[in-house]
Amino acid sequence: MTQVSNARCRLARHLLSTGVQRALVAGMLSVTGVAAAQTQDSTPPPESEQATTLETVSVLGSRTKPRTESTSAVPIDILDGEEFHSVPSVDVLDKLRVLVPSFNVSTIPIDDAATLVRPANLRGLPPDNTLVLVNGKRRHRAAVITFLGHGLSDGSQGPDISVFPSLALEQVEVLRDGAAAQYGSDAIAGVINFGLKRLDEGGAVEAFAGQYYEGDGFTQQYAAQLGLPLSENGFATITAEWRTADATSRSVQRDDAAELVAAGYPGVPNPAQIWGSPETDEDSKLVLNMGVSTEAVDLYLFGNYAQREVVGGFYYRNPTTRAGVYSNDGGDSLLIGSLNGATCPTIALRDANGNLIPYSVVGPQVTALPANCFTFLSSLPGGFTPNFGGEMTDAAVTAGVKGMWDNTWSWDFSLSYGRNEIDFFIANTVNASQGPNQPAGGRFNPGGNVQTERNVNFDVGRDIDTGFTVGPMSLAMGAEWREEEFEIIAGDPASTAIGPLTPQGFALGSNGFNGFNPRTAGTFSRDNWAVYVDAEARFTEQLLLAAAVRHEDFSDFGGTTNWKFTGRYDFTEAFALRGALSTGFRAPTPGQSNAEQVTTSFINGELRDTAILSPTNPIAAFYGAEPLQPEESKNASLGLVWAQDKWLVTADWYRIQTEGRIALSAFFTVTPEDRAALVAGGNAEAASISEVQFFVNDFDTTTTGVDLVTSYESELFGAKTTYSLAANWNQTEVDEFTPGIITPIRIQKLEDSLPSTKGYFSINHQREVLNANVRVNYYGSFFEDHLDDGGLPIYGDSAVTVDAEVGMNFASGLYFSVGAQNLFDKVPDENPYAGIAGAQYPVHTPYGFNGGFYYARVGFRF
Repeated sequence: MTQVSNARCRLARHLLSTGVQRALVAGMLSVTGVAAAQTQDSTPPPESEQATTLETVSVLGSRTKPRTESTSAVPIDILDGEEFHSVPSVDVLDKLRVLVPSFNVSTIPIDDAATLVRPANLRGLPPDNTLVLVNGKRRHRAAVITFLGHGLSDGSQGPDISVFPSLALEQVEVLRDGAAAQYGSDAIAGVINFGLKRLDEGGAVEAFAGQYYEGDGFTQQYAAQLGLPLSENGFATITAEWRTADATSRSVQRDDAAELVAAGYPGVPNPAQIWGSPETDEDSKLVLNMGVSTEAVDLYLFGNYAQREVVGGFYYRNPTTRAGVYSNDGGDSLLIGSLNGATCPTIALRDANGNLIPYSVVGPQVTALPANCFTFLSSLPGGFTPNFGGEMTDAAVTAGVKGMWDNTWSWDFSLSYGRNEIDFFIANTVNASQGPNQPAGGRFNPGGNVQTERNVNFDVGRDIDTGFTVGPMSLAMGAEWREEEFEIIAGDPASTAIGPLTPQGFALGSNGFNGFNPRTAGTFSRDNWAVYVDAEARFTEQLLLAAAVRHEDFSDFGGTTNWKFTGRYDFTEAFALRGALSTGFRAPTPGQSNAEQVTTSFINGELRDTAILSPTNPIAAFYGAEPLQPEESKNASLGLVWAQDKWLVTADWYRIQTEGRIALSAFFTVTPEDRAALVAGGNAEAASISEVQFFVNDFDTTTTGVDLVTSYESELFGAKTTYSLAANWNQTEVDEFTPGIITPIRIQKLEDSLPSTKGYFSINHQREVLNANVRVNYYGSFFEDHLDDGGLPIYGDSAVTVDAEVGMNFASGLYFSVGAQNLFDKVPDENPYAGIAGAQYPVHTPYGFNGGFYYARVGFRF
């Protein structure tokens, strides 16, 4: 029965692949044919039937009047919800990567919790340097701290924006400018606002399916939306989405695994280690947006609920060399534990010349061991590769009321609550110190993290006639109170146990991802309050000026005051100069100040257990850690805007200076002398730790860049055709750091891991029924410190990828499309160090390493 089911599945995928490829060719030819036919009969429809286009506006960058992309005093990208939804990626992060050149996110294989919530970077800065809003209200951050973020994102704790179904979005606004004086902590790189749809009738249902050219990563997604009236003047819009995605593998066999196979070791996996996108299971999302207008006030409520399970791979545990499990002398001899204190024999794994001794020689010696002598080679002779994953649950709700006082003052009062929980699990592994006493399936529950935020916000605003400005001055003021909690949930006893074999050199805790220690578990919180004022006015018909100031006070480190000054001068109706100066900050999160984790890192060619400790931990303090302080920034931008007829061109230069950036320190080796001193001081966990890291305010950077965004609309062959060109040049330089705390290789990753140039050119052709879109993407060269080793540099070349889609929209509401991402199956040059850990390609390539992806989408609007 299973074989029949699998065969049917393979047949369905083959038919989908063939159908997509044929439809893309036919669709592109159809666009040309229909266009040519309409050239012969291009009589325009009656004026009453012509659509009226309204410019899309954004509330970002100003707390007063909404602005368009061309009239804003700061750079804003306004992405239409339909355009955003039509991008074939099923993850909001990947959609933003395609549409916003200064936004970067990559595939994250074997990066602990970063596999669950992928870190994303706006303008080359960490994820938690970008503030996320929903309907203009602050979004809570995720519970995941990115301990492994390939340099740039190490130690960051940003929000999880992949919990939103794109069908729920009316538009997405990206403010590419510092805005801490307006919105508070985190808005150093910019702000992203997700505006939810407001439907009181109708809706849609949709199905999506696709997979990679390699035949893996099959993805299916189903979405539905319903708009309902809520009294005569209200709406309730409900959007749901469900998705699964199979894992991918771009792996080769590791050299050490091949050596084991040649030596006759049984059960060695091929490949021994998987590098690819993780498996996503039961990814379900629900979004609700409601509003009711009365004669006196407007009431609103919106929120979301999401859950998903993600499972990925880990590093392969070699049965002859893995420290703390199989050998503690680099693989010369087998690690054998005595269960009763009696002496056990020694078994050599390599001969005098360093050659691996065949299993036919080693195996019988293992079998002949006395009953009191234990080695994992007897039960796991082929080694093992842990499977790591987590179950994520995210929920948020915001309720508010707004209105007018005496037709003069507008006001808005809201309450928000957000919670993100991650429950980790790891299977197919061991707690080596427990010897033969292992849980079924080698599955451990290492515990989890919970991030909870509560927010109270009150805004007021009005226009004031001044007598010295052209028109009234717009004034906005407000106050805010916020509480953040970060909870560490202790792992099950097996995941943290210090077993009886610990004194004999066996590693404690679930191997690969130790459980959270009950000693460090608990809830850590802080609260803060803020007051702010924002003013904006035209001093001449051409000159617009705005200023904002905000003071915030935090319970754990005190207060900070930030300001912003913005100006715009319109030389003509078509041409304007705009600019801004501001200061900003990002407060360290309770998670960064208190989180601790023991994980496995690849250091100097071998796997080592490393402890990431809070800055106040005695072990971290032993190596110089101090309590964290806020990051501080200075932002400057200057831009040009040209908007005439159907042309829009914006070019903006920016410079972001950040001081005291928070990140993980370099590794500190725990020497035998240090270990003895720490254990004697009451820090028992130091007994099995090889390396120590901690969060630190240590280095300063300057990020400089230019954003170019252009578009042109034409009536090509009687249909709307939009040409878009967008590009970003971005460069980060580390200005100051402490040698020994931040290493030279870390500096190189901060400066070069992202491509300095990224952009796209797209053509979108829309007519009544048929539509087509082609996008050419460019990614500049990049640097990868492979395996975070420090000695395995990869200098990746620039690349061009092409996305294409054709579709049809019928008057009945039925629509469908077929397309391909990375149409020509562009992959990076092969990894020169592939044999070390089995990664066929560089694992942090900015455009991914999975290759081409084809898909089909069908839906119905009603």
